[in-house]
Amino acid sequence: MELNGEQLIAASIPDVWKGLNDIDVLAKSIPGCEEINRVSPEEIHAKVMFKIGPVRARFAGKLLLSDVIPDQSCSMAFEGSGGAAGFAKGKSRVELKPVEGGTLVCYTTEASIGGKLGQIGGRLISASAKKIADDFFQRFATELGGEVVPLDGAATPE
Repeated sequence: MELNGEQLIAASIPDVWKGLNDIDVLAKSIPGCEEINRVSPEEIHAKVMFKIGPVRARFAGKLLLSDVIPDQSCSMAFEGSGGAAGFAKGKSRVELKPVEGGTLVCYTTEASIGGKLGQIGGRLISASAKKIADDFFQRFATELGGEVVPLDGAATPE
């Protein structure tokens, strides 16, 4: 499964970067987040409750950061297990770009899913993942004191 997108956050790049690296902000922004802990500067562990289609499961997983360029970009490798519900693992890249009105957050994600989740149709999983991402960015922008600005094609990097 691939999930790519862009979100315009009405906040400065330093504020967005700081928020993306603050586990308290992330805990309030990640839908279904029950627990999140920074193990090291490059490793984060989390427990999250997800409902994707008919499957509801608590996932325990870890996120490893790499290729970190502060205020610009980073790569992440992730893996999580939801017991009988299945597993997910993959990689993601996030880039921050200055635009009029705030920061353009561009992300690409590649994930593989197995177990019961792997038996759910790809469209349902993609739609659920997109909704989770959209919910995350709405909550994240609120935590930063701003909002997600609708992209109308007018946002171009400065």
